[in-house]
Amino acid sequence: MIDHGWLASPPPPTCQSPDAESAQPPAEPPNPEIPVPITNNAMADYAFLAELYEDDYFPDHVVDKGKAVLIRLCERLEADRPADLDALYALTQAAAEEFNALEPEFEAAGSEIETVAREEICGDVYNIAVAYGFANADHERLTHLRNW
Repeated sequence: MIDHGWLASPPPPTCQSPDAESAQPPAEPPNPEIPVPITNNAMADYAFLAELYEDDYFPDHVVDKGKAVLIRLCERLEADRPADLDALYALTQAAAEEFNALEPEFEAAGSEIETVAREEICGDVYNIAVAYGFANADHERLTHLRNW
């Protein structure tokens, strides 16, 4: 086959704006694994699980893990605000499941998530919902996946 040169097409021209060389790459979406500082005034200094820390029945090292669950919930709400109650419930129910996973640690330390703990956890989750603008959230739906 003879190459006449006219069969091969030249590569298409590239279009660049005058400042293409100085353009920044697009910003990446927030990574939910990287903590976001809590900027909500009501939650920044909030005493999460305060009643559990005051009661020796609840081991501080496990309560610390529960506090971390609630702080992560706040971080998630700040990083990507839920559009509606259903989106909020998805986040709070995921937090409830994290508390479910802590139950064996409470039991191993001679404790459990019982009435006092349940009321404190659910109260804090509701206070978080209110602080982030969801005062009409249903108390039960916020943590309905709990096993405690």
